[in-house]
Amino acid sequence: MGAQRYNGSCQCGAVRYEVTADLDNTISCNCSRCGRLGSILTFAPEQDFTLVSGEDSLSEYLFNRHAIHHLFCKVCGIQSFARGSTPDGKAMIAVNARCLEGVEPDRLNPKKVDGRSF
Repeated sequence: MGAQRYNGSCQCGAVRYEVTADLDNTISCNCSRCGRLGSILTFAPEQDFTLVSGEDSLSEYLFNRHAIHHLFCKVCGIQSFARGSTPDGKAMIAVNARCLEGVEPDRLNPKKVDGRSF
């Protein structure tokens, strides 16, 4: 696939964004949050992400080390992306590939990550 531009949103459409991401590199994490959400995540540098609408519809949840800003829609409750940083400090976006238009999650091959051990 390689990096492509995608449109994404929450379920109700209040939060909409565009992101350039490579869906050949996705993960499925088993941490206490991702495991419950069933997210399939891909990551993009902050400059490859544009929040088109819904800033005022976002609410934030922080847990563990408070390093990742888990953002979810206050209307429908869907977490379609999160903000954080790479180990070297660069701003990045974690996108739930299940929230990208035209993407069939069953066709993805996410790498399993043992987030419970972090």
